[in-house]
Amino acid sequence: MTYHFRIYDGAIPWAECVELKGCSTQGRNRLELKRNMKEALDLYLEEPDASTVVFPQPLAKAADRKLVPVEVDPAVAFALQLRQLRIANRLTQKEAAKRLGMKSVFSYQRLEKRSNPSLATLRKVKGLFPGFSLDLILGG
Repeated sequence: MTYHFRIYDGAIPWAECVELKGCSTQGRNRLELKRNMKEALDLYLEEPDASTVVFPQPLAKAADRKLVPVEVDPAVAFALQLRQLRIANRLTQKEAAKRLGMKSVFSYQRLEKRSNPSLATLRKVKGLFPGFSLDLILGG
C-alpha cells in the first residue's frame, strides 16, 4: 500500500500526503524528511479514536512525477484494510470477532491495530472478507 507525498523545499523542507488531508511532516533535510514521511503516514493511518473512520485509498499510480511514493508499514496496512472491509460490510468489531471465531472482541480489536497475524488468522480473515488483498498490504 503506497500513498504519495508532495515535497515543498525551503529553509525547512516539508511534505504533505496528497490522498490524506492533514497528513504532513517536515525535516531538517531531505533524508530526515523521507524518514518522517513514513512515520507520519503510519501514525496517521493507525486506528483513530473512532473505529468507523475510513481513509481514502491511495492513488493507483500518481500522475504527477514530482510526487514521492511512501510505503505503509505492512502491519498498519493489514489493520487499515481489515477495518475498511469490516465497515464496508457493516459489521461491528464484536460481530467480526464472532464470525472469525475469536473468544473476545478485544482479540479482534488488536487486529485493527498494528498486528502481525498468523497464517491461520489470515485464512479466516480472507474467508470472512473475500476482497481482502495481501498484494495491497505487501505492496504487490
